Order: sequence, then C-alpha cells, then structure tokens
Amino acid sequence: MPFPYVLLSAAVSLDGYLDDTGPERLLLSGPADFDRVDEVRASVDAILVGAGTIRADNPRLLVNAPERRAARVARGEPEYPLKVTVSGSGDLDPDARFWHTGGEKLVCTTERGAERARGLGIAADIVPLGPGLDWRALLTHLHDVRGVRRLMVEGGGTVHTQLLQQGLADELQLVVAPLFVGDPKAPRLFGPGGYQAGRLRLVESRRIEDVVLMQYEPTAPGVGASVVAADRHWMRIACELATLCPPSRSAFSVGAVVVAADGTELARGYSREGDDLLVHAEEAALAKIEPGDPRLATATVYSSLEPCARRASRPAPCARLILAAGVPRVVTAWREPDTFVEDADGSGLLATAGVDVVVLPEYEARAKEPNAHLLG
Repeated sequence: MPFPYVLLSAAVSLDGYLDDTGPERLLLSGPADFDRVDEVRASVDAILVGAGTIRADNPRLLVNAPERRAARVARGEPEYPLKVTVSGSGDLDPDARFWHTGGEKLVCTTERGAERARGLGIAADIVPLGPGLDWRALLTHLHDVRGVRRLMVEGGGTVHTQLLQQGLADELQLVVAPLFVGDPKAPRLFGPGGYQAGRLRLVESRRIEDVVLMQYEPTAPGVGASVVAADRHWMRIACELATLCPPSRSAFSVGAVVVAADGTELARGYSREGDDLLVHAEEAALAKIEPGDPRLATATVYSSLEPCARRASRPAPCARLILAAGVPRVVTAWREPDTFVEDADGSGLLATAGVDVVVLPEYEARAKEPNAHLLG
C-alpha cells in the first residue's frame, strides 16, 4: 500500500517547546530559515497541520516566493500545494486564514466530524475516514486519490507524535532555537507515547543564522512496527547502498538488502561490489547467504531497482536468482527503464511465479540519484 513520503517539520526551543503561553506566537527562527521552509513547501504536493495548530497559530501555509510558485506552474503543478488539516471533532474555525488563502483545501475527519464540518460552510473538500482518525487511511487517500507523493507536516505536536509512533514518518527536519521557554504549560513538540524503539539517525546538521537545522531519519523499526515502517526503513538502506556503487556508463547503480521475517538483516549488497565489476546488487546480497537457509522461505528482498529479468553478463538474471533462493517477497522503488534492456519486466516474472512484489514509488527519486548520468 503506497503512502506519500512524509516529512515532519518543526522548530523548538532548546528545552523542546514549540511555543510559550503568551498571547502572541513565539518566533523561534528568523528570515533565512523562513525562506528555507518556503523552499521546502514549494517542493511538496501537500502541507498538513492539525486543527489545533490552525486554532493556535492561524497559519496561511503558503509558498511566498513568486519565483517558486512560477516554477511549480512551469512543472505542471498547482501554484500552491494542497492544504490538509486533520480534525477528529470537525471543530474548525471558518474565519481562519487557512481557508481564505492559497489553493485547494482538504479536511480529513471522522464520520461525526464530517457532519459538523459540512455545516460550517468552509471552502474545502471534507473526507470522513470512518468512526475514528486513521493515519494509514488518510495517507492512502492522499496518495491514491489526491496524487500526493511528498507530504510536509508542520504540526502540531500531537500529529508529529502519532506519525512517528506509528512508523509513518520518513524524515524529521528540526530547527532548534537558542532560547528556553521553561513553562510546563507550554506546548511541546512530542507528547506521551512519541518515543521509538530505536534512535533517529542524523543525516545533516546546518547552522542558519542563530538556529541549527537538524535532519533525521528513523532507524530500524522496533518489534511490532508496521510492515509499512519496515519496508520504508529497508528501502532507505537499499537506496543508500546504491550510492556506494563504482560509477558505470553501462550498468545501473543498485543496492539490495535481504531481510528475514523477524526483521533480521541476512545480507546486503550493491552493484559492482568488491572486485566483480559485473555483479548485480541482489546477486551480491544472496551470495552471502548459505543456500537452503530456512529463513529465506519467509524473507524479503529490498532492491532500489526492479530485479533484472534478462542480462548478458550472467547465466541467470536476478529475478531468477530470487526464485531459486525461494524468497517469497520483493520490494523495489523503481521499475527498470529500457536504457540497457528493452521491455524489462523482472517484477512480472516474479509475480507470475507467485512472488509478492511491492513497489514504493515514493523512493523512486532517491533510487535514481546515483544513476542520473544514465538518465539525462
């Protein structure tokens, strides 16, 4: 079930507060960081906030720079990203700036909340998700019905907590401001239950005027994490492995990981690993596992590119190697283009043989990055 790529964005004080308890909004960052946020907004398909954030902050959530809006239009996108709010109760302020600025708006709510929201006369599509709020149903609706591939979540703390807790966040962009709030009644970034089994991985840190931007990705999902969370984690690893490939003008750079049903990593590999300049990623990973290992019968192969169905450099393509190993599930980010092989359909070969093939299109751009020289 494909979801959008979910990017959490927030700014906090040194002691972890989103705001103070004063009547005015506490500004935690400055012009340079506001411009960075504007750039991120311009890059996504939708921006989401909770109804509480609309009540507390009255945000407009716009792309402010005219040149960025023009670039969106030139790409065939709407001038502004879709604006989404989530409310279990449907208790929304029809006078809020959220409804009266920007482009299309969407309210995701419960069946009871939808009845209340429709009576407010707000200019928005109202989508009931059932008797309760279901984040997976919401993300599925955004992806399948609204065409959202990248979703930026700007708050509040409850929304961020739930997405992290359920393993649905792909990235956290956290700005830390050099001040303390120190008021236990003030809102915090993460509420109770927001802790994960593993640590977040720091991808980047950058000084922006007097604040620090830190970009994090979730690490391995803990026991009981959703299949979606596990798939996303291992696909991130596969895409990272692809960046290790020695560059080539005649072959793609691909990363692969083989993972047991209990979440244990069995092996990993990448194209042209070691001294073998012909080896493919899936081939390299499977070669590190003892043939007949009983864990293969319930394992998953994660590959940044669809396993090949035909190749000239080896007797058996990677799709056949996966079938021979008895692996029942394959997750990939990107269907193989016709750059080197016409009508490549490794996924079709696998599916015909009964393998469950899952595609995560939200990782396609990342999988293509080390192959940009072959695609232009």
